[in-house]
Amino acid sequence: MEIEVIEYLITPPQVAEIERALALLRMQPRELLRRNESDYRVHHLDDTLLTHAQLIEAMHLHPILIQRPVVFANGKACIGRPPELVLRIL
Repeated sequence: MEIEVIEYLITPPQVAEIERALALLRMQPRELLRRNESDYRVHHLDDTLLTHAQLIEAMHLHPILIQRPVVFANGKACIGRPPELVLRIL
């Protein structure tokens, strides 16, 4: 199988790409956030008044906040932790 690895810290995903990933993952923005990252606290992303758009913008500006790895295959997506979950979309 041919794969493409995107190093998201070097090439952060655009807002539209994050929105597409969320749709395929069937997740809300908060579910894709890594809450243990210092950027999460520094940018007060625990604020429940933040909108979906604001959370997505935060992921775009601070990609380290995005859960990883996100795997896309066959028009589907999943977070590859544990790695066996990827088999569900292949």
